Order: sequence, then structure tokens, then C-alpha cells
Amino acid sequence: MSQPAPAPLWRSLSFQSLPDWPAVDPTPAFLAFSRSALALLTDSAGPDAAPLRRAAEAALGEPARSSLEARRFFERFFRPFQRGEAPAGFLTGYYEPELPASRTRSVAFPVPLFRAPADLLRLSPDAPLPEGLEDAQGFARRDPETGRLSPYPDRAAIEAGALEGQGLELVWLADAVDAFFVHVQGSARLRLSDGTTMRVGYAAKNGHRFTAIGRVLVAEGELPLEAADMTGIRRWLSAHPERAPALMRRNRSFIFFREVEGADPDAGPIGAQGVALTPMASLAVDPAFTPYGTPILVDAPTLRVGDAPFRQLLVAQDTGSAIRGEERGDLFVGSGERAGTLAGAIRHPARWTVLRPVDEEAAR
Repeated sequence: MSQPAPAPLWRSLSFQSLPDWPAVDPTPAFLAFSRSALALLTDSAGPDAAPLRRAAEAALGEPARSSLEARRFFERFFRPFQRGEAPAGFLTGYYEPELPASRTRSVAFPVPLFRAPADLLRLSPDAPLPEGLEDAQGFARRDPETGRLSPYPDRAAIEAGALEGQGLELVWLADAVDAFFVHVQGSARLRLSDGTTMRVGYAAKNGHRFTAIGRVLVAEGELPLEAADMTGIRRWLSAHPERAPALMRRNRSFIFFREVEGADPDAGPIGAQGVALTPMASLAVDPAFTPYGTPILVDAPTLRVGDAPFRQLLVAQDTGSAIRGEERGDLFVGSGERAGTLAGAIRHPARWTVLRPVDEEAAR
């Protein structure tokens, strides 16, 4: 049997060789990178952050006051790399839903978002998985008496009452479909019945593999591929209320949340890097391939935002259950319904130009 051809290697380029670089506004990416800089300079940032620290120090010490200064910053501290001329990556979008909610259960607000349970254990990525947990996605249940590990209850079991009586309900939503999409997005901005606003963000998950219900609908002939965006999925769920719960339970993954206090109301939710996301400048990536804080020029010719094809400098600051692979990204679009409409329609091939730090001498 013949061996598959090796993946093309990343090749070093210059900014002058990127014909569209002068037309890119790097100002939002500089803001995003400045937010990453605080995390990159902490003792807990890890070895992947070390090459980015000189740029992080400069971003905090010499803020860019214009698009020109932002461009010079990236040109000074980074060098572009590409794997090929044709788009080889894939870009989707996500957003922060804005929904009504209540801190207490009522007829109007019957659907809970849960805090992380005490018996949920985050598995070490370096430790071998015990028998029976070979498919665990980072989490498992630890028996409080024996310490034995087992798979955590899946979405169907939790919705059937597996967590009842533990006081884990964080907040209550009005609609099960809205709650499902909050799980998919991993965060929400909630308008409480007392007039205040509550931000919730990802805390943990139950360790079951994520299943995209849009793919299920396409595979089973319920929707054509071109209609399986978030708008089309929601339309199908609304048109089939008797079948909707069973479909959503096909996604066995279940997300637990925490209240995010003191969040900047003008910024996005907190991403996996621990910093606030910047609309249209923050990217969720697979951190096994792309370190947080990495700037990436994403070119998606078939995606149009406004009047032009999408071409934007983004910063890796988040991840997600479905974001796997070297050139797989999820663009944070923003908050609210309009952002959700745009995010749900982004499913486009994209070329990645990764900006890697130059060595110390070259950056001077």
C-alpha cells in the first residue's frame, strides 16, 4: 500500500511578498494581542509563550496609536509563514449569545445552566487513560468514596435528572434550544429579570465527544449541506419540536458554566487563554498546533463581510471541542443576534499565514 504524501512544510515569507498585507487593518489584532500580552508574561504561561514575550513586552510598553504603528509592530516582531498557495484551512464562526434569564426557576425560565460538579475530574493530558476511558475528552467522574474513574453522565442522562439535588443550577433560561446553543458557543451575556446583566463562561465539560447536529441532519437527509448553518438548524428544530430534544441529545457533550464577574462590558467573553476576546480579531484554534497569542492572517476568499472578501489579521486566544487540526479556526464575531447570524453562516475554506516571532537580534 502506498504511503500518503507528506503534508507540505511551512515556508518563510516576507511581508513584502504578501500582496494584500498593505490593505489589512492590523489595529483590532494589535488590541487583541495586547490583551494576550498580559497572559503571555505570567509565570503560568508555559513554554509556548516564551518566544512571544519580547513582542508582548513591547505591545504593553509601546501601544500602537494608529494602523501604521500596529503594522510596524507586527513587521518588527514577526515573520510570516505559509504552507501553500491554495486555501488549506477551514474557518467557522462563533459568538456570545444575549438572552433573557433568571437566577431563580419559574414557569418562564425552566431550563438550567449548571456549575461544574464536585465529582468531575479534569484529566491530565500527559497521563495514560484508564480502561473504559479511552474516548474521554479531558474529563471523567471520580467516585468520592473509592476514587475510581468512570465516564461522566452524558447530555441525555443529565437532562433526565442525573445532577438533580446537588444545587448546581447557576442560572435559568427560557428555552431549551437557546440553552443548547449557549453550550455550543461556550458563553453568554444574560439579561436578568431584575434588570442586571450576568456573564457566564465555560468552566468544564462532561468529557463526551462533541457531535455537530447539523452534520447529523445532513447525513440523515433532513437538510442539504448549504442549509445546515445555525439559522437552518434552528429553523429545523423549531419546525420539529417533537423531534428536537432527541436530536440535541445526539450531541452527548455537555458544558458546565461559571459566572464571570467584573468583565469589561465592552469586551467579549473570556477565552481559553484567560483574556477577553476581541470581536473580529480573536480566533479559536487547536492549541496542540498553535500557541495562544499567535497572530494569524486568515484569508477566506469566498467569505464576504461587507463588500469585500474576508482577509483579516487575528490572534489565537481560544479553543473549542470541534476545533481540531493545524489550520482549523473559529472566528469570534461578537455578541448578540446580529453577530450570531453572521457567525452561524461562516463555513469557509481559508488560507493561513502564521506570524511567528523573529529571533531577538532580528527584532532589534
